[in-house]
Formats: sequence, C-alpha cells, structure tokens
Amino acid sequence: MAALLRGLRAGRTLRGLSSVVAAPSAVNPQCSNLNRGFHRAALRLQDESKSDKPPSSSSSSSSSSTTYHEHYQATEHDTAAEASQHDSASDPAAEQPERPNTSYQDQSGEHGEEYETEEQLQSRILTAALEFVPLHGWSMEAIAAGAETLGLSSASTGMFYNGAGDLVLHFIAHCNSQLTEILAEQHKQVQLGQAEPKKTADFLREAVETRLRMYIPYIETWPQAMSILLLPHNIPDSLKHLSSMVDDIWYYAGDRSTDMNWYTKRAVLTGIYNTTELVMLQDSSPDFQDTWSFLDNRIQDVVNMASSAKQVQSTGEAVVQGLMGAAVTLKNLTGLNQRR
Repeated sequence: MAALLRGLRAGRTLRGLSSVVAAPSAVNPQCSNLNRGFHRAALRLQDESKSDKPPSSSSSSSSSSTTYHEHYQATEHDTAAEASQHDSASDPAAEQPERPNTSYQDQSGEHGEEYETEEQLQSRILTAALEFVPLHGWSMEAIAAGAETLGLSSASTGMFYNGAGDLVLHFIAHCNSQLTEILAEQHKQVQLGQAEPKKTADFLREAVETRLRMYIPYIETWPQAMSILLLPHNIPDSLKHLSSMVDDIWYYAGDRSTDMNWYTKRAVLTGIYNTTELVMLQDSSPDFQDTWSFLDNRIQDVVNMASSAKQVQSTGEAVVQGLMGAAVTLKNLTGLNQRR
C-alpha cells in the first residue's frame, strides 16, 4: 500500500510538472534554467518512484483483479446453470419437445383427448337432442337443448344449416345402422349353426317390424318428421336412406339376384314399408297389433303374387307346349309333314 501511495504522489507531481514544462517558456534565461532544473528533478522523482515500487505489485494487482473478475463470471455462470436446472426440474414439459395441442375444452371445462371433427360434434349434439324431441318436437329448440346438455352454447345450433331436417335425417340414419347391426348378427348366427335360417316371408316381416318399432318412442311427433322429410331439399336424402335400408333387408334375406327381379323386390318391399308406416301412425291398438297384422297380410300377398306368377308362367309354358303339340299332330293328320 505504501508503494501504491508513493506512486500516486509521484503521478500528481508529474502531472503538475508536465503542465509547467508544457507552458511556453519566457525569453528570460533565468526562467529557462529554472525550468530545466525542475525538469531534471521531475525525472529523478519518476525514477525513484519506479525503483520504490515492488516489481510484482502491478502484476499482483492485475492478477488479483483478473482473479476477481474470473470468479465473478464463474459465479454468474454457476448461478444461471442452477436456475436453468431448477426451472427444468420444476417444469417437466420443458424437457420434452413441443407437441401440437390436440385437446379441446368445452364450456364445462372438460378436456378431450383429441380434436373432434365438425361432423362428430354435430352427431353428438343431434344424438343428445333426441331426448328432447318428445318435449320440443323435431325443432331447433330440441337441438339447442341437446347442445346445452353437452356443456355447449345454444348458439351451436348455427352449425345445422338444414335445421330440424338434420335432426330427422340423423335419427333415420341411426335407426338404419341399428337395424343393419341386428340383421348382421342374425346372419352370423345362422352361418355358425347357432340359429335356423328363416323363410324369406318371416324374415322380411320381422325386419320391417323391428325397424318400425324404433319409431314408437317418437310416435306422437312422427307426423311432423314425415312432413319435414317431404320438403324438396330433404327428399333426396330421405330416398337414399329408404333405399339403403330396403337393400340391406333383402341382402340379409339371401337375395343375390342380378336381373330385373332385383328392382322388383325392392320396389315391392318399399311399398309395404311405407304403407305399414302410415297405418302405424293411426293405430291405437295395444302394442300396435293392428299394424303388425296389416304387415302380415301384405307380406302374404307378395308371397301369393309370386306363387301366382310362377303358376301363370308354368301354365303359360304348358299351354304353349300343348298348342305346339296340337299343331304338329294336325300336320301329321293332314299329311303336311309327309315327304313327297
């Protein structure tokens, strides 16, 4: 420290002397001699101050300064490393790469595992709305009530541009899907030998009855649904669902025809289904017994017509063959077939 203080004093003296030396010298020779004396004295003080300083003072101070800065920087680096390790340990998600958010949250705060498409969301809303059809009918009010049970806003009804038509068509598609599952299961049991195959007439009757019984919970409001299906913009989808259902019934009944009978059978069954549906709407008998009796009669009529057609066809063929035989006999009697 003493050497450092002497160095500071020598530095101040040198600054003062340098200012005196740097000033313009006067013409007086005595002043110039005085200046030269002061200059030599300043040089001697500078040499003495250098000789008095220990040679390692500057290196030690610089090394100590360097050591302090290195220590400070190392401390800062360790602190930052510890902070980053603490953050990563407290937040496990930070260690994993970012993944796209595939969850959704409805108004009730429930999270789903994956995104669901608009069609899937619409299907969920319409399925929930069926519960409110007996109360609100086939209407947008029923759809809004179904959306609210799922924790969604009633404004979600804006997703359904066809309004109540979407609800009716969804219900018909759902019923057709259920019927197909039932028929497929019965067909599987027959193939495995767990059930006996049914006659075509019995199979058709049970299939049509099973499908019409799905209307019973909504029978009071079904006339409204039928009027919605008859709107021009709903007719194509309504016919598509009807033809698909009839085709599935005939397929599981064992029909594999590829000629005109394919169209005839489906047209006949479509007529039976539609007329039975109209009778059902006006039936007040217990468990709709009058409706099922009507269905039995229509199925039997089809069977009788098919039998009559076969009989007519076989009778016609026999008549033709008889006429041809009679013609040959007449030719033989008249001698027209004799060779001349």
